[in-house]
Amino acid sequence: MSGSYRDLEAGGANKNNMAPIRNSNRNYYYAAPTTSTTASHLYHSETTWTSWLVPMFVLANSVVFIVAMYINDCPNKNSGIRVRGHCVATFLGRFSFQPLSENPLFGPSSITLTKMGALQWDSVVNHHQGWRLITCIWLHAGVVHLAANMLSLVFIGIRLEQQFGFVRIGIIYLLSGFGGSVLSSLFIRNNISVGASGALFGLLGAMLSELITNWTIYTNKAAALLSLLVIIVINLAIGILPHVDNFAHIGGFLTGFLLGFIFLPRPQYGWLEQQRLPSGVRFKSKYKAYQYALWLISLVLLIVGLLIALVMLFRGDNGYDHCHWCHYLTCVPTSKWKCNDS
Repeated sequence: MSGSYRDLEAGGANKNNMAPIRNSNRNYYYAAPTTSTTASHLYHSETTWTSWLVPMFVLANSVVFIVAMYINDCPNKNSGIRVRGHCVATFLGRFSFQPLSENPLFGPSSITLTKMGALQWDSVVNHHQGWRLITCIWLHAGVVHLAANMLSLVFIGIRLEQQFGFVRIGIIYLLSGFGGSVLSSLFIRNNISVGASGALFGLLGAMLSELITNWTIYTNKAAALLSLLVIIVINLAIGILPHVDNFAHIGGFLTGFLLGFIFLPRPQYGWLEQQRLPSGVRFKSKYKAYQYALWLISLVLLIVGLLIALVMLFRGDNGYDHCHWCHYLTCVPTSKWKCNDS
């Protein structure tokens, strides 16, 4: 079995990075889980929303994984097939896991994930299966992958939903996952990719832009910004390990960062109090001028960026043809590993 299982602690939470999973001669990438953070120092207003969408996302991801294991049916699918090792946890019946030599994350085969909607360049571009850009963010490579991502989603997403409501956070989560899938497809052609980390990185990006656009209402803003940047940099740096889809992380982060300027600005101080006064004495606008400027710039960049990326993708362009050094964003070769498709 090639590759290894790695842990990293940052901000008091575990960051898990797993090995490539092989099925015959095929590998697949997973979007690695983000380091979770409660970021309690970023918010000072009282909670006004009850979080229900994030728990529903956790439930949906878990149900999809159970369905994937049911379809995978390791004991029957592997019977009569010469494979390295035996199904794991056979007492689970058809829900037992693929041999660890094939999938060390305790999950299904890459064939099953591909059947269920894993991100695959050839299927998206040549077979017009654009829906894979969305379905891949609901799939996970194994129990370890699922648990790490869902824990991160709970720690990051619930607090954001309590602060800003399910509509805005739901839009940021889904669009960030989509943006991560688009960027991943532009660069990764020979492997499949699964995982919700593009969407999770989008929430981290939105946290950063929310802090920037609402800069004037926070105390200890420098410490909050520094700690958040450290968490983001550590997670992106871990993405340069082999077989981690860092393009999904980067695409999700950039999408969420722009969406944060669009959906998460807070009214300036004193505006809410003015609502109780007669209309003739109101003098403050709801948002500051720089918030409006950031909103407009982010909206334009987001629309233009996604349109250009989608045109390039469905035209069959290879991202590396336009960015020869971008392979260093997802894998840096060392004496311990090489960066190639195998």
